[in-house]
Amino acid sequence: MTHSVNRRQALIGSASLFVAATLPNWASAATRDPRLIVIILRGAVDGLGAVAPVGDPDYLRQRGGLALQTSGDKAALPLDALFALNPALPTFKKLYDARQALFVQAVATPYRERSHFDGQDVLESGQPIPGLVRDGWLNRFIAALPARGVRASGEGLGVGATAPLILRGAAPALGWAPQNIAPASDDLASRLLDLYGQRDPVLQKALAEGLHVEVLARDSGMGGDQRPRGGLDSVAGMRQAAQGAARLMRAPDGPRIATLSFEGWDTHVNEGPVGGRLAQLLTGLDGAFDELQGGLGDIWGATIIVAVTEFGRTVRINGTAGADHGVGTLALLAGGAVKGGRGVYDWPGLADSKLYQTRDLTPTTDLRAVLKGVLAEHFEAPAGILATNVFPDSAAVKPLAGLVA
Repeated sequence: MTHSVNRRQALIGSASLFVAATLPNWASAATRDPRLIVIILRGAVDGLGAVAPVGDPDYLRQRGGLALQTSGDKAALPLDALFALNPALPTFKKLYDARQALFVQAVATPYRERSHFDGQDVLESGQPIPGLVRDGWLNRFIAALPARGVRASGEGLGVGATAPLILRGAAPALGWAPQNIAPASDDLASRLLDLYGQRDPVLQKALAEGLHVEVLARDSGMGGDQRPRGGLDSVAGMRQAAQGAARLMRAPDGPRIATLSFEGWDTHVNEGPVGGRLAQLLTGLDGAFDELQGGLGDIWGATIIVAVTEFGRTVRINGTAGADHGVGTLALLAGGAVKGGRGVYDWPGLADSKLYQTRDLTPTTDLRAVLKGVLAEHFEAPAGILATNVFPDSAAVKPLAGLVA
């Protein structure tokens, strides 16, 4: 959940972001003004509950009470001959039908264990194993981006009380979260800037960036009551976070790249893919897609949203009407710049002999290939930078082509 923090705690927590970028740039800038939003779904999403292989002959037998139905009330929404979409994702379905969304099934990071902490470390650091660094692949990518002229803010935006690992590092980045406390007056802010300038220049710079975000938020129509409407594991909270990200990114001086973290996807108990906890979470994610499409306005056509998770869940239902930690899972892409209306997968099947360690969906696509494909085509990022700086030791993982319209 999102917890409110006071202004000084937030500034101190983000001060390490405001240092000079050190990674190399590439010579040519992209031909358009691309935008990227990475949504992290923390807790391990049941990909088989979100995009179900209803055409697999072993699906119903393996999934039992977690299986989606293809007829009746709240039937799954057909995507192709093999897959159908959870009915809690109607906005995603609309985008899919408009060829602005796609799904990637049987995908995974290089991580093959089942620890949330380590799985999220690999997902966000971009390293092949956990525990190697304290910065994230998205920050390293931002650090290598070609300059966009004189800017008062960083290219990156983190929505939430603290910066996630994926956005930590050398590149400047902004942070925004709904707050319970009233914003500082212009006079108080000016006095604090002067005080910090004399006593703590690093904190002064962090305060200046924070105040700049408030100006961006106000100028983009986010005035009034912006108190949290719910945690980032709730429908209202996910919508509010996406709404804030969209308005800040739409601002003329706004960031090009953002990350949001949605919590609560660890559905061991009473998962309920239709009418239960998973359905509620997917409703929140779908609402985020809706807010981003509507809020980004004329930059929607240059935007790609990637929703990812640290790993998946078991194929079979457990004894508490849920699913335990698994390996293979799902990634969702949406946006006006997505070459959508299709699934991307090398489907391994759900027969017992095809499962990973006899229990999990076998991954057949490396998530880094998906992310590299987006960065290579959407931002014209060179393969060398992607294979060394952004995703170290990943030269063997080729970018997945054809994801960008």
